[in-house]
This record gives sequence, C-alpha cells and structure tokens, in this order.
Amino acid sequence: MFSFIYITTPSLEEAEKIAKVLLEKKLAACINIFPIKSLFWWEGKIERVEEHAMIVKTKAEKFSEVRDEVKKLHSYKVPCICEIPIERGLREFLDWIEVTVE
Repeated sequence: MFSFIYITTPSLEEAEKIAKVLLEKKLAACINIFPIKSLFWWEGKIERVEEHAMIVKTKAEKFSEVRDEVKKLHSYKVPCICEIPIERGLREFLDWIEVTVE
C-alpha cells in the first residue's frame, strides 16, 4: 500500500528543509512543493496566509515516521499532516516508490 502525505508549511524554505530530511532518510520517493493561499480559523479568527503545500509520495507504512519527523522540523504548533491512501496507480510508478523508500 502507498500514500500521499499532504503537509502545509509557512514558507518555501521550511518546505524544502523538511523535504530534504525526508528524502535523505529515504522516507519519501518524491515530494512536490507548490505555493497556496490558505484561509482558516485560528484562535477565534479567520486567518489568510500564503503557504506552501507538500505532497509526499511514500509507502503507507511510513506515515508515522514521516509525521514524527515533520513534527520535529515544523514551525507550526499544529501542522497539517494528513495521509491520503493511494487506491490505484500506474504499476511502474508504484514499483518505483517501493524500491526507493526504505
């Protein structure tokens, strides 16, 4: 089984720092990073911020390790770290994740 892990960060620099650690530790095969605008409730008011989203491509069994590593590196008190199971995908792509993530 494989997963995408969706994470948001306050900056490109923080996203790249987290991505580098996850890749170096072989917890991810690939990580996409892209700018987003986020609106959300925080401490009783609606916030609007520029963030960077990450999609981490990995094995489902690695979710806990990824989550724990991200929590250590992330600057938010309550970071978004959510697993999206991959039900189906191109077999060659999934095989690549299988051999890349340790």
